[in-house]
Amino acid sequence: MISITQNPCDSIKQLLDEKYLEYCKSEFFIDTDPIQIPKCFEEKEDIEIAGFLAASLAWGQRPTIIKKCKELMQLMEYAPYDFVMNAEEEDYHRFYNFKHRTFNHYDCIYFLKSLANIYRNHGGLESVFTQAYQKYHDMFEVLKEWHTVFTSLPAAPRVLRHIANVEKGSAAKRVNMFLRWMVRQDGKVDFGLWKNIPPSALLIPLDLHTGNISRQLGLLTRNQNDRKAVEELTARLRELDPVDPIRYDFSLFGLGAFERLKNEDFNL
Repeated sequence: MISITQNPCDSIKQLLDEKYLEYCKSEFFIDTDPIQIPKCFEEKEDIEIAGFLAASLAWGQRPTIIKKCKELMQLMEYAPYDFVMNAEEEDYHRFYNFKHRTFNHYDCIYFLKSLANIYRNHGGLESVFTQAYQKYHDMFEVLKEWHTVFTSLPAAPRVLRHIANVEKGSAAKRVNMFLRWMVRQDGKVDFGLWKNIPPSALLIPLDLHTGNISRQLGLLTRNQNDRKAVEELTARLRELDPVDPIRYDFSLFGLGAFERLKNEDFNL
């Protein structure tokens, strides 16, 4: 049993700090996580594109996610930046049999073409996100800007359900996870490639595990895992660590996914 007594805020911070040190390790967040896909690459643009695609497919069982991500990298001959920059229409035919859950070949090709548009015409993913941050200094506004750019190509309505839209209340879990990978620098898991967005600005990649554990700890009161919950939980985490609040993603996800704690495990 984990006992949280006297000052709950101090005890929760102590718990999360301990769990961060325990879980921010390769055996938890590289060997069994989709982040292993961009870890296969050395060049910045390859890491960005592989990371974005891996994060975009990150729902479902983790072994299946990793398998499908590897399949996608293989279809791009393990040269994602070269493919994005140089692919012609016929090159997209190789993806016609690709499918991950409800994400089918049409969705996949749209994502690849949108990435091609971003790298050919907007300076790349870092440029899109960083310029938006420098303009707004608000990550929800940044996510709105990213959505506008990413959906600027004509799209069938079905593909839009795979593209997080915070204006419609989405938690944007997968995009926020990708941003954590690119912005945070911990020397163990996250890359820290992008230097012009501070870790303090990041939003929590809210999923079932982090949401459930956060409610059990009293960090989150909202029942839905949506934009408002992201706002609430991120604000609480910034109280615990104003400089690097999203490091607690490791703690909360680890408590939920690896330890599967239930309400009776906490003595509040």
